[in-house]
Amino acid sequence: MTIEKALNGNSLTLNLAGRLDTTTAPELDVVVDSSLRGVQELVLDLEALEYISSAGLRVILKAQKKMNAQGSMKLIHVNDTIMEVFDITGFADILTIE
Repeated sequence: MTIEKALNGNSLTLNLAGRLDTTTAPELDVVVDSSLRGVQELVLDLEALEYISSAGLRVILKAQKKMNAQGSMKLIHVNDTIMEVFDITGFADILTIE
């Protein structure tokens, strides 16, 4: 998986590409933890994300909880495959997906 960061004022966009699974989820967790100081909006761009496992879902949920305390989080460009996982797991009901 690759993670590209783009900071624009107090908004941080993370572009995720590849597979977010047990192997790569810890990398995203470290990036999120180390990048949120002063961030009021976190945007996860999932256009190039091919797969997400339960470990990936856990990291996204942790990021959502952290951002609830300091601002907002949204997911953009969610493809049909990833959206199906969000629908089945109920994440579609608790995440802001545009």
